[in-house]
Amino acid sequence: MHPPAAVAWHRRALAHPLFWPLAALALLLLGNALFNPGFLGLQWRDGHLYGSLVDILNRAAPLALVSLGMTLVIAVRGLDISVGAVLAISATVAAWMIGGEQAGSRYPLPLVLTAALGAAALCGLWNGMLVVKAGMQPIVATLILMVAGRGIAQLIGDGQILTIYYPPYFFFGSGFFLGLPVSLWIVAGVGLLLYLALDRTALGLFVRAIGGNPLAARAAGVPARLITVCLYVFCALSAGLAGILVSSNVKSADANNAGQLLELDAILAVTLGGTLLSGGRFSLAGSVVGALIIQTLTATIYSIGVPPQVNLLVKALLVFVVLLLQSAQFRAGVRRVVLRRAAAEGGA
Repeated sequence: MHPPAAVAWHRRALAHPLFWPLAALALLLLGNALFNPGFLGLQWRDGHLYGSLVDILNRAAPLALVSLGMTLVIAVRGLDISVGAVLAISATVAAWMIGGEQAGSRYPLPLVLTAALGAAALCGLWNGMLVVKAGMQPIVATLILMVAGRGIAQLIGDGQILTIYYPPYFFFGSGFFLGLPVSLWIVAGVGLLLYLALDRTALGLFVRAIGGNPLAARAAGVPARLITVCLYVFCALSAGLAGILVSSNVKSADANNAGQLLELDAILAVTLGGTLLSGGRFSLAGSVVGALIIQTLTATIYSIGVPPQVNLLVKALLVFVVLLLQSAQFRAGVRRVVLRRAAAEGGA
């Protein structure tokens, strides 16, 4: 390979939206491996894979689901800060329908799942209609449900933490399939469906057009209002599915604390993955990588003994650094400074 070709290849690699998120994830994993030699180790026991990496993937699954939904909302210049409350509503509805203190359920499991996801979809429809029909700013429209949603979930659960005793329900959050956690297969399935819908149909083009210029998209005949509402519904559905994973994993539904600050983590994951908050450009794979970065960072903080209170500060610093590295203007500025110093040293 000739030097010019090598330089061009490196420039393309550095300019790729996934390069810096993947680099940050790799550095976090490497740092964990240095502090904990067995961190990267995997074991096969009882027909399943076990290890720290599997735990991180399993715990990152709910955030990855919410991040996928948040990506599409942000792609059309929207925002949904009610996803944590929607998660709590979905989990509480499922726990209430299962009910009882015996290893059984008051309603069939398919009906439980349908009701939980249906409640989440209604929340998304509410948000979408406020944004599209009422003309509210997305952050204001979803703030209403962010505040009221917790109250709705507490009313459903009568202000109590609902414990779940139904083993078949636990399969979604703590079960295994083909040696891997079921939650990973759910995230993979949702991600694959989104990829096919956005890459193999005109939907991806419509989403980019709406995010790039909503007025021009509507003038070109794109059903921007309908698509925007549907994306809010999907975002809420992804939060509802995350609520099922969380409640089935911890075997309970806490309306007050489930999904706390999830909306902030989801927005961080989306921005870490390279999606523009101004809309138009988005990356589903990048959002999943962003979710893995956040979960790996959380695991790192706990493993090295850093107080949990520092968690948010470390997250903010990481996001600041990664976003600076993603910025073409910042990299160009650093390059100019380096070239000036090199020229000054050469002139001396």
